[in-house]
Amino acid sequence: GQPLGPRRLSLKPVPKLPNMEAFLREALVKVKKQARGCLAPELCFQAVRAATERPFAEGVRRERELFQVLLSSGQAQALQYAFFAERAVRRWATPGGASWSSAAPQPVRKAAVIGLGTMGRGIVTSLVKANIPLVALEQDLENLNKGRKAVMLLLEREAIKMEGGAKTLDFHNPARLQFTVDFDLLRDVDLVIEAVFENMALKKEIFHKLSKICKPGALLCTNTSALNIDEIASATSRPQQVIGTHFFSPAHVMRLLEIIYGRHTSPTAIATAMQLAKALKKVGVVVGNCFGFVGNRMMFPYVQQAVFLLEEGSRPEAVDQVIEDFGFKIGPFRMSDLAGLDVGWRSRKDQGLTGPALPAGTPARQRHGQRYSPLPDLLCEQGRFGQKTGKGWYQYEKAGGRTATPDPWLHNFLCQYRDTHGIQTRFIDQEEILERCLFSLINEGFAILAEGIASGPEHLD
Repeated sequence: GQPLGPRRLSLKPVPKLPNMEAFLREALVKVKKQARGCLAPELCFQAVRAATERPFAEGVRRERELFQVLLSSGQAQALQYAFFAERAVRRWATPGGASWSSAAPQPVRKAAVIGLGTMGRGIVTSLVKANIPLVALEQDLENLNKGRKAVMLLLEREAIKMEGGAKTLDFHNPARLQFTVDFDLLRDVDLVIEAVFENMALKKEIFHKLSKICKPGALLCTNTSALNIDEIASATSRPQQVIGTHFFSPAHVMRLLEIIYGRHTSPTAIATAMQLAKALKKVGVVVGNCFGFVGNRMMFPYVQQAVFLLEEGSRPEAVDQVIEDFGFKIGPFRMSDLAGLDVGWRSRKDQGLTGPALPAGTPARQRHGQRYSPLPDLLCEQGRFGQKTGKGWYQYEKAGGRTATPDPWLHNFLCQYRDTHGIQTRFIDQEEILERCLFSLINEGFAILAEGIASGPEHLD
């Protein structure tokens, strides 16, 4: 029954805590690590810090100043641009005149995934999370059981993350998720995603089979990162139903889905793939068919520049640090180790850039009159494929390990390599590393636009 009186929080003195300094110091280190290169989280931290050190009115004034800094920053403009670009890519168009406004998607009531390697597992997980019933197919029982185990593990982890949410994952029900080695079970699916490894002959064999078994309207998707969609489609009796759906690894985490149309791909097929991206809560981007499409085609010159920097005197950890401090989640060398160096090696052997198909007498550091670095090939010849073997550009605690540490063996190897090829080392500063890596990405982006592979800069970004 007593009057409460004024209890305005802002008038109370700020309590002093004994270990405030140490606490704030640790918090800043954490923020900087989690949001490398990003301005806003650091300024948020400064605003909180001001609140602990100054009276209310002064703290609010400081927060206002910090907000003004962010409001006019290049990063704010870039984030706003990215926000709207993500919406703009829904409005797709092809040079042939097909577009989002006139093409209608087909319903996908049941799907199939072929191949339960790393990519296939992630794609299965994405489809289950989107509540699309599916069949998962492998070539033999041994691979099927291995794949099933890995998929179940992934789904159990996802289910734990979703606990307490409205939706639960129903993945033990065979009507929702069925594992098989029998192609005949694909007769009634609306959409198939092939996710076997990058080998043209294998993919064509599978697509030839699919075009005999699947119903006429079924969409045939290939999760390829670089192979020609038209050549894959040529193995079928229905090239209009063939489309590239390039997921990025890990497929159940990464939000990008690159959708590649071939010469004969129908507008309905493109619309259906875009609808699938939306159902999977991914950002679908429609692009044209060329080697590497957009994502990997831009990666090639970027990683190549990073390797040239090593030749000239830099180290993997120095290059990665500059790129990561700039704000990339992962530098080019850690990324290569994560993806597996053998993937690119296989592709270069197929292209005749290295390995037995390379004509005798080809200079070590030139291909087709262009500068070339054999460094990644040499690492692969040593069996250093990255995380999977415990050694790549870095060393790891064990095969399959995650923690990259600089490798003295590699530093020594680089010295010998430079001696062999008579390369003078020099000091390379951070600015040069950043510019050479990023400008190679940007320039390739302009080439892709000029060729009409992407219909607008937002699609690239």
